[in-house]
Amino acid sequence: MNTLYLIRHGENVANLTKEFSHRKVDYSLTPKGVLQAQQTGEVLKRLEIDAIYSSPLKRAAETAAILAAAVGLPYTILEELREVNVGDLEGQPPTVEAWERHNQVIVAWFQGQLERGFTGGENGFDLRTRFDRALHLMLDGKDGRNLVVVGHGGQFTFALPQLCPTVNLAELITRPNQNCSISKIAVSQQNGGWEGELLAWSEFAHLSGPAAELVEGYMTTGNRK
Repeated sequence: MNTLYLIRHGENVANLTKEFSHRKVDYSLTPKGVLQAQQTGEVLKRLEIDAIYSSPLKRAAETAAILAAAVGLPYTILEELREVNVGDLEGQPPTVEAWERHNQVIVAWFQGQLERGFTGGENGFDLRTRFDRALHLMLDGKDGRNLVVVGHGGQFTFALPQLCPTVNLAELITRPNQNCSISKIAVSQQNGGWEGELLAWSEFAHLSGPAAELVEGYMTTGNRK
């Protein structure tokens, strides 16, 4: 059995502007985001971390670099860990109407309609398949390892049922999803794939001072970039 620590990246400009960000829109951490990553690194120092993986987007890679420096490990970039591909929405002004279009797709996913997707982007099946590829790249051939995965609230949330079939997604989405929150999953190999048990979700009690100030979402399912 392996243990995954899913860590959402630190705060970046898109969290403040509410912009969609998958590839073209790619901001660095804010000073607050750097502080969040530094405080999270202090937590990892108390754990026996074996490897660190990260999304290629700046906000995640910069977070991973800070965490890696804290524990004295390198980190590996995986293209498969990018945020949800919202297609034509990326680069558009983050208006109420744009977020409503976004949320219509997300609500469909909640209802099991994974064939619904973003125009020019991916559907729910695409997202889960992409995350499954990441799991195999990180976990195949490993046992008894503690792995840190730095990525995005959207991918972590909406791909989670692929890994943890018993998870209550509707309940999880009601919890605050703070930057640099930590989720913990015990993962075991099942029939050539990987299946997880969610042990903790979006915990951020390790953050203090300005780093603990939660940025409110644009809408119910907004601000997960």
